[in-house]
Amino acid sequence: MPTLPSARAPARPLVEVSHVRHFYGAASTGHLVLDDVNLTLSENEIVGLLGRSGSGKSTLLRSIAGLVRPREGEIRQIANADCPDPSVAMVFQTFALFPWLTVLQNVELGLEAQKVPAEERRTRAIAAIDLIGLDGFENAYPKELSGGMRQRVGLARALVVNPTLLLMDEPFSALDVLTAETLRTDLLDLWSEGRMPIKSILIVTHNIEEAVLMCDRILVFSSNPGRVVAEIKVDLPQPRDRLDPPFRALVDEIYARMTARPVVSQPARDGLFPGTGISMVLPRVSTNSLAGLIEEVDGTPFNGRASMAELADSLQLEADELFPMAETLQLLRFAELQGAAMQLTASARRYAQADVDQRKAMFAHALLAYVPLAQHIRRILDERITHAAPARRFRDELEDHMSPDYADETLRTVTLWGRYAEVFTYDEDSDQFSLEDAE
Repeated sequence: MPTLPSARAPARPLVEVSHVRHFYGAASTGHLVLDDVNLTLSENEIVGLLGRSGSGKSTLLRSIAGLVRPREGEIRQIANADCPDPSVAMVFQTFALFPWLTVLQNVELGLEAQKVPAEERRTRAIAAIDLIGLDGFENAYPKELSGGMRQRVGLARALVVNPTLLLMDEPFSALDVLTAETLRTDLLDLWSEGRMPIKSILIVTHNIEEAVLMCDRILVFSSNPGRVVAEIKVDLPQPRDRLDPPFRALVDEIYARMTARPVVSQPARDGLFPGTGISMVLPRVSTNSLAGLIEEVDGTPFNGRASMAELADSLQLEADELFPMAETLQLLRFAELQGAAMQLTASARRYAQADVDQRKAMFAHALLAYVPLAQHIRRILDERITHAAPARRFRDELEDHMSPDYADETLRTVTLWGRYAEVFTYDEDSDQFSLEDAE
């Protein structure tokens, strides 16, 4: 059966983002978050910003909302005859409700800030509460509500001011799977039925299936700095079925794009595995997580090879959680990422069947063979008479190549891996590495 186009076709532009750059700190030494971001949001479409942590998605969303002023570039809201005074409203990940106010009072806040008369505020707030399915809870306090109900209050508070554009920052990520699915479906129903006052939705997400399920367009962001590296149109009819082959094919395509190795045309910046030598940034991934992922892929039904989408479903992980683990296994030569799939190497399959001591030995070999920072620390410790060195020495070396935050995270990661593998130890009180008690 041919794929039908989305029921809503893009219309007039609402927001234009032109050459936006943003960094924190000084221009020469600060952390670049967004770099030359350009996009247009139009009427009658849901657009998703999809990328990993550190890609600047939330910073861009806050910039469009007017909460952050980018250092360079322009963000312009476009008026037209039907919308002479365009506006935005935002739904946050963490609900952001005032606990001492009732549901009705929380929803009325935006209207109160606009100096809307009390009687009109109440009428509009009650209508918004009814719309999102919380009729009867007007006088309840946030502590009396479930997470899903509190997020509905946040949605009602955003809708009650009649915004042109609704901005949503990972609105379902703090909810359990079933609650998130219900709220997501209800929002899509309201949108498709034209019952909300908004003309467009821009949503930030880490969840690839969520993006394909909801969006008409998906903008894929690179990390550190954030750039739009792909624009994907989702020409699937609503409501969408996760099990449909075209849906699964598009999910796999996006996984493949997000795990593809970038072409290095300039010096690497902070991010997931940029740089070479000890300047390679390492994500905070535990050895238990790595072992669990190996065991999952080694076992039935995967038998050593699994699609990333199937793994995400099986382990209930979002892409932002799964990618660092999969790429760490690739770094250690325990796996190969092949398009949208992960293939365990022969050593990883031996690791899955090994006992605790054998696993430690295999991990130690991979760590010293393929992680330059671990090699560097071990070599310094071997060369010194005391077999000890201050961690500050390695931290300073890392900060020559990356921000202090990334340097700290990288050193913590290699410390965790080194301790597990028993290639060196670390004493927090003295902030010192040594070979004491290490094999």
